[in-house]
Amino acid sequence: MKKLKIGLLSKIIIAIAAGIVSGFFVPEWVVRLFITFNGVFSQFLGFIIPLIIFGLVTPAISDIGNKAGKMLLITVAIAYGSTVFAGLLSYLTGAALFPGMIHNAGTLAAFEDTVELTPFFTVNIPPVMGVMTALVLAFTLGLGLAAIDRPTLKDAIHDFEQVIVKTIKTAIIPVLPVYIFGIFLNMTYAGQVFSILTVFIKIIGIIFLI
Repeated sequence: MKKLKIGLLSKIIIAIAAGIVSGFFVPEWVVRLFITFNGVFSQFLGFIIPLIIFGLVTPAISDIGNKAGKMLLITVAIAYGSTVFAGLLSYLTGAALFPGMIHNAGTLAAFEDTVELTPFFTVNIPPVMGVMTALVLAFTLGLGLAAIDRPTLKDAIHDFEQVIVKTIKTAIIPVLPVYIFGIFLNMTYAGQVFSILTVFIKIIGIIFLI
């Protein structure tokens, strides 16, 4: 019998629907359990994101070879230009439309009588470096490896890349629907989900439009 495979997007949609439905009848301790899990997972994401940047960008740059400098310069120029354009477009659109959507009387009133639950415990996992530090370090080390062309450190970087890829596949992607489920479970239990979804759908519609 062929095993049915469900894509990540489908799993997230199912998690959103399940979280909304479950939030109406699950007991408080279940909601707090998922709030606790989401807090720990959020800390883990904050810890792993700089390592993902370093572990994936560094070998990509080093594998380009001696042309890394010129190609990187062109890539950075294109990325910077598109980022500035996208940032200006996002800012102007957000400044013109989003305040009226978010800060209207109906949306704010929906948060006045919400139930604020706390996790059973919290875990602090500080990242080993910041995102920008990881990016600059990845560029520096990747260009250096492309220039000296020494296999020892490059092999170690590729091994680290495989560790990061394995972590993403086994510890982040499979857990992401559970994380999304916990978010919508908490919002539904607190009585926020419909007001948030109304604003969320409008904002997503504008994002797709631009």
